[in-house]
Amino acid sequence: MGLGRLLHDHDEHMDEGGTIDHPRAYELLAGLGYLGRRREAFTRLAALAGIRPGQAVLDVGCGTGYLTRIMAPVIGPAGHVTGVDPSPPMIGHARRHAPGNCAYIVGEGQDLDLPDGTFDVVTSSLAVHHMPVAARGRAMQEMHRVLRPGGRLLIAEFRPPAHPLLRRLTAMLSGPAMRHEPRDLLGELIPDAGFEVTDDGDVKPMLYYVRAVRPA
Repeated sequence: MGLGRLLHDHDEHMDEGGTIDHPRAYELLAGLGYLGRRREAFTRLAALAGIRPGQAVLDVGCGTGYLTRIMAPVIGPAGHVTGVDPSPPMIGHARRHAPGNCAYIVGEGQDLDLPDGTFDVVTSSLAVHHMPVAARGRAMQEMHRVLRPGGRLLIAEFRPPAHPLLRRLTAMLSGPAMRHEPRDLLGELIPDAGFEVTDDGDVKPMLYYVRAVRPA
C-alpha cells in the first residue's frame, strides 16, 4: 500500500488534487520521512519566511499545524498565525494542539475567506501539489490578495531525492501528486500571480522553497 492510500480516504490524482485525512498517521510518517530532521527543516522554513514579533501570518495548507506551532513563539503574543486547510480532521488536530496565538479555518487555498491585505507573511508548505492543477494559479492569486503590499511569501514543496534508488522508493511509497519536480510544479505560478521572486533554494533533506514579495 502506498503512502498516499494510507493517508487519504480516497485516491489522489495528480490533476484533481486531494486532502490528507489521517493526522496521526501523517505525523508519524512525516517524522520518519524526514529522517529525524523534520523540526530542523521546518524551523529553517520559518526563518526563511522572515517572520517577526507582532506580525500576522497565514499558513495555507497548514495540515496538522506543525509549521504554525513553530512560528507561534517567534511572532509572540502580539502576533497571530492563521492556518487554513481543506481537511476537517487535520484542522481538528491543529486546533487541539493550538498555541494561544494560533487559529485554524477549514478552507481551500484557491478560495480564502479572508479580507484583502490582512497578512504580513503568507507561507505554504507541501500544499500546492495537493491542489487541483486548475486551481493552483487561483490559489497563488488569493495569497497575493490577502498579503499587505510589501508582504512576503514563502512556498515550500517536496523535492524528490537525487539518488535514483531513493527516488524510486519515494515514488513507490508516495501518492502520485508527489511525483514531481518542484521547479516544474511551481513554474510560473508565483510571478504570474503578481509576486516578485527574490530567491529559491533547497532545505535538507527533501524540500525546495521559493521566496517572493508582493510589490508595495
